Amino acid sequence: MPVTHEVRYEIKIPDKAEVKYENYNLTVKGPLDEITREFKHDRVTMSVEDGKIVIYCPLPKKKDYALAGTWKAHVNNMLKGVTEGFEYHLKILYAHFPMKVTAKGDRVVIENFLGEKSPRYAKIFGNVKVEVKGDMVIVKGANKEHAGQTAANIERATRIKDRDPRVFQDGIYIVKKG
Repeated sequence: MPVTHEVRYEIKIPDKAEVKYENYNLTVKGPLDEITREFKHDRVTMSVEDGKIVIYCPLPKKKDYALAGTWKAHVNNMLKGVTEGFEYHLKILYAHFPMKVTAKGDRVVIENFLGEKSPRYAKIFGNVKVEVKGDMVIVKGANKEHAGQTAANIERATRIKDRDPRVFQDGIYIVKKG
């Protein structure tokens, strides 16, 4: 196995995206949104050169390899998010009590879940849009972490405790990610 003494990842910037890196902050701007994230470390560096984002580390240790790979994944997600976006599909399932799901402001309101009198709420993060169409909830956003966390919050808000999950299968469940 050859021994490499450096890590260097080059990520091509798509035509639709504008990238700016200054003071350890990477700002990616595209047709859908603008995302800024801090990338700061003593041994791993980032720069923008000739239409590419370069992540570099000379003489890396095991943790530096891992960190450079994590940065690469974050940058790829940012570029994909501002150009294409991320979308999660959730399905509303109920047996006896029909749920009413609506998106109001920065939260999703779930009413009449298992016949409960008080509604349940799920927080919407960042610049994420939530649409309810029939028995489907569609979560769209440019930031993958915010869209995923919003979908997880909606799913978790309808979690059933102290009952048999084989009998009580009501809830809102993620059926498609992408």
